[in-house]
Amino acid sequence: MGSTFNGLIGLIILALDIWAIVNVIKSNAESGIKILWILLIVLLPVIGLIIWALMGPRGGVKL
Repeated sequence: MGSTFNGLIGLIILALDIWAIVNVIKSNAESGIKILWILLIVLLPVIGLIIWALMGPRGGVKL
């Protein structure tokens, strides 16, 4: 049961990270800033996602 729950949490985090990276790519931010955000999200999946959600580029992104 524990490994199934951990796998589900990992899958959710992966999906959210992919969603965040796609939104960073679609944003109006400069290329260098985009690369830094993507690196932060990839290297620190949970913390990077939280930081991006609070402070990331938002220009031109439609949900």
